[in-house]
Amino acid sequence: MGKIMRIRLFLITVWMLAAVNAMANEPQAPASWLEWLTELKQEMIARGISPKTIRKAYGDQTYYHVYPEVVKQDENQVEFILTSQNYLNRMINPDRITKSRQHYHRLQQKYSDLETEYQVPLNYLTAFWALETNFGQNKGKYHLIDGLTNLSHNNRRSAFFKNELYNVLKIMEKYDLDNDKMMGSWAGAMGHFQFMPSTYNAYAVDYDGDGVIDIWDNFGDALASAANYLHSLGWKQDEPWGGQVRLPWSFDYRLVGRDKSKTVAEWRKIGVLNVDGNRLAYPDDLKGAIIIPDGHKGAAYIVFGNFRRIMIWNRSENYALTIGILADYIADDESYRPIAVKRQYIPTNQDVRKIQAFANKILHTDLKEDGILGPKTKAAIKRLQAKARLHQDGYPDYRLLSKINNYNPQNGFKIPVQPRKKTPEI
Repeated sequence: MGKIMRIRLFLITVWMLAAVNAMANEPQAPASWLEWLTELKQEMIARGISPKTIRKAYGDQTYYHVYPEVVKQDENQVEFILTSQNYLNRMINPDRITKSRQHYHRLQQKYSDLETEYQVPLNYLTAFWALETNFGQNKGKYHLIDGLTNLSHNNRRSAFFKNELYNVLKIMEKYDLDNDKMMGSWAGAMGHFQFMPSTYNAYAVDYDGDGVIDIWDNFGDALASAANYLHSLGWKQDEPWGGQVRLPWSFDYRLVGRDKSKTVAEWRKIGVLNVDGNRLAYPDDLKGAIIIPDGHKGAAYIVFGNFRRIMIWNRSENYALTIGILADYIADDESYRPIAVKRQYIPTNQDVRKIQAFANKILHTDLKEDGILGPKTKAAIKRLQAKARLHQDGYPDYRLLSKINNYNPQNGFKIPVQPRKKTPEI
């Protein structure tokens, strides 16, 4: 036997031993998982998915992982709450603005008909494309069947992910797509604009009329689908999303919040100005709300109906602000101006959990103690701030935390009167 042949046999043997060893070390799916997976497949068939599509989606695989990466990501939370100012300055920068403008001009040349048909300006669609996938570069590396199956099993949002899994199977069923085509993010978002499968089935559009709605590799389909979705949400083409404003020193922070709308004329009477100090430059009868994501020490914004529609796409105020501000940069030639970052306390998830637990005890709220600064938690913080005689801006700063740490059940937030020291006798 020649030397080359012996080397080949040696390498083959090593590879086979490694493969056997890997199979031996690979965790085996427990009986309970296999039983659950069988029930899941039967449930999908009962909902109208054909056995053929189930076989195509799953084959002989069990899709079992001891610590699924997708589940880790779903449960992961950052230690510190990122301020809106820092988030915006991270997501919007000169390089992203330049690239967005370049893509916008190309889209204007090729897809101006979409803007006319759906009444959604292309600068906004470009902003969504930039944030969702960095212009199609990050469409997701996960097999959707794999990820959504694991997220459907004993997860904090199992029902949600199981429904999205069903919608992926519907897509495969309708267009006879292979499993390998169904790629996306760890949470199941797909294509250039990261549609969830249920959103795809409700709003996706076959732009080129080829009989298949391909939001992964057919950009026309993806762009038209995004435009159709925003149009269906009630997008108003000639209405601004909002903008940064300046509040008067005497501003009543109880007026802050997306649920507290006033006309622009009413906000003017209160003293709200453009961020440059000039008169608030919007139509008098346009209704908007004031938001201050980082509390009274941070930037303030007036937001209108299209801002709310962006938040249906993504429920984060920071995300919606980024879309609006980036869309404005794309459509004009203004130079980049970072949001001014003031020094202020940045709360942690642990801080928010402490406040949630305190509110549940003192205010008898039913907040989920998850460390997430959501609308219900902000509302509770405002109530606590009112009791503590602080600015009612809904932001958990160090003053509120200090008040909570020194709270006395007998005196509330009031500092107890200290007994007067006796004058020593002479």
